[in-house]
Amino acid sequence: MNTSRTTERTSNVPSEAPLAELIKQLSEQSSQLARQEVELAKAELAVKAKRAGIGAGMFGGAGAFGFYGLGALIAAAILALSTAVTAWLAALIVAVVLASIAGLLALVGKHEVEEATPPVPKQATESVKEDVQFAKTRAQEARR
Repeated sequence: MNTSRTTERTSNVPSEAPLAELIKQLSEQSSQLARQEVELAKAELAVKAKRAGIGAGMFGGAGAFGFYGLGALIAAAILALSTAVTAWLAALIVAVVLASIAGLLALVGKHEVEEATPPVPKQATESVKEDVQFAKTRAQEARR
């Protein structure tokens, strides 16, 4: 038993290879490990990208069915209103309501876009200008 321990110890001790050879092996093994890690990352990202694509497709399908559901609800509103007035007038009333909503959304959207343009961070720009002015003032005071 004692001899097996001795052979285990000697087999774990690195060979008497020169330091340059050991550094070369370390470099090769490090490069190989880095390449393997990159390949693993690529494979993992490919799987995640496939899942994301499937999820995006599902969202697209949900949007399409939601659009058709909205159309069916509009048709139901027209049919329900047609019990009180003639069918053409019911369709016209629903169309005017929908057009009004679309116009309102367009106006609000236009206002939001105008607020967002130009895409320059106003507060940050002002803050930088104040900082520059402060630095100039401090530099002038230091010269005196």
